[in-house]
Amino acid sequence: MLDLFKLDGQTALVTGCRRGIGRGFAQALAEAGADIVGVSASLEADSEVGQDIAARGKRFTGYACDFSDRQAVRAFVEQVNAEVGPIDILINNAGTIRRAPAEEHGDEDWDHVIEVNLNAQFVLAREFGKQMLARGRGKIVFTASVLTFQGGITVPGYAAAKGGIGQLTM
Repeated sequence: MLDLFKLDGQTALVTGCRRGIGRGFAQALAEAGADIVGVSASLEADSEVGQDIAARGKRFTGYACDFSDRQAVRAFVEQVNAEVGPIDILINNAGTIRRAPAEEHGDEDWDHVIEVNLNAQFVLAREFGKQMLARGRGKIVFTASVLTFQGGITVPGYAAAKGGIGQLTM
């Protein structure tokens, strides 16, 4: 039965892989046989997640990227294409949150959260998705939140971004 889920020979790009859900995605995909391209805002070359993936016998290529900077996201895509090659699976998981009631949620906080949690995710899906379409195969997974459907009193940017992710994927 588990052979149905084998990912041998495939490469998965996992955003937000340094900890939490993203790290869990990276571990599970490596366990299934995929090599991992990991990216987080503060990922270090000798990161724990990289060591963990290597201990599972899979290749780990790590990158740091500021997803609030659109030019950095575009440069990251180009770098991955040049250094790694085709991505078979994209896990769009990176995210951030800024907490404040809506009336105190400043433009800088709003823009930062929307850029990381929605815009960067769309750019990555669009760019790697084009390549997947050209090859006739590939998978893109977005992580959302219960706030995709119910909003959030003190996290308006986060809730709006996750709502946007929900609309992109439903």
